[in-house]
Amino acid sequence: MSEPVTEHVTVHETLPSRVLVGRGARHAIPEETERLGSRRVLLVSTRSAKPAADELAAALGLRLAALVDRPVVHTPVTVTEEALEILRERNADSLVALGGGSAVGLAKALSVRTGLPQIAVPTTYAGSEVTPVLGETRDGVKTTRRDPAIAPGTVVYDPDLTLTMPPGLTRTSALNALAHAVEALWAPDATAATDALATEAADGILTALPAVLADPTALPGRERLQECAWLAGLCLARTRMGLHHQLAHALGGTFDLPHAELHALLLAHVLAFNLPAAPKAAARLSRVTGGDPVEAVGRLARGHDGPTTLHELGVPRDGLRTIAERIAAEPYPNPRRPDAVALLGLLEAAW
Repeated sequence: MSEPVTEHVTVHETLPSRVLVGRGARHAIPEETERLGSRRVLLVSTRSAKPAADELAAALGLRLAALVDRPVVHTPVTVTEEALEILRERNADSLVALGGGSAVGLAKALSVRTGLPQIAVPTTYAGSEVTPVLGETRDGVKTTRRDPAIAPGTVVYDPDLTLTMPPGLTRTSALNALAHAVEALWAPDATAATDALATEAADGILTALPAVLADPTALPGRERLQECAWLAGLCLARTRMGLHHQLAHALGGTFDLPHAELHALLLAHVLAFNLPAAPKAAARLSRVTGGDPVEAVGRLARGHDGPTTLHELGVPRDGLRTIAERIAAEPYPNPRRPDAVALLGLLEAAW
């Protein structure tokens, strides 16, 4: 009797999580820490979220063990080690991350080293709050690992926390979320569930983002973007990353680049590179955009009032070849095989 054939079986795994969604959800954070049995909360916050962090610190009162307010993009190991010392000195027994991806990343890094439970409260559209992925930088090299233990057990989405996001960050952060959804559409382990999440996320982001950019105080649009960032993050949690994320990790870790702006400027170039080899993704994105996905995303990216090229971000042109060769040597799964020559062409176009 022949062996059963299983090589075409795809596994869809759903991580256990508790998600609070809605205006004012942040006020439930102290109660959520009590639910975890916590008595000593380490609050990790970005400087940009200071008003919300001060409000939460006051609400926690004596249960606030310490406030760490200097997380750094790409989660350098040196910063994590400094925060780990504070955590141990103050006998913290839980973590709350409040802010963008750098705060969430630092809390993840601390949690995976200590086993402490974590609550993530995003103020941008990074999406990392629902993923089991941690990217850390050591000596200028960013490495990524995936483990269910990395994902925060509780996530709090309060759209009021996104209202103070500047238009530039709103644009680039939303395009960062869009990149998570787009890569899920051509991932080798995509499923019907991830296709549905990714399509809804892309549709919502591309619809709501122009409206929010026109009126940054429009709460319904902010709510929609936040919901779609959540869905896009779920896509990233359940599928393997491809060329877009590998480029962002390699460039960001090597040249210490701003995460959201880097994702935003790369996405149209990666779409142009990959969509001819990913017909299903191309068909879905064409339906969502009502035309050419590369042009639709590129138009949004070019509208940014900050850097829109690698050159403007400060990447040296003579460093592109090394990045291309590094990725070509060990590529992430991708619908089009990224050889070094083709990758250098992509990077030159983005430069």
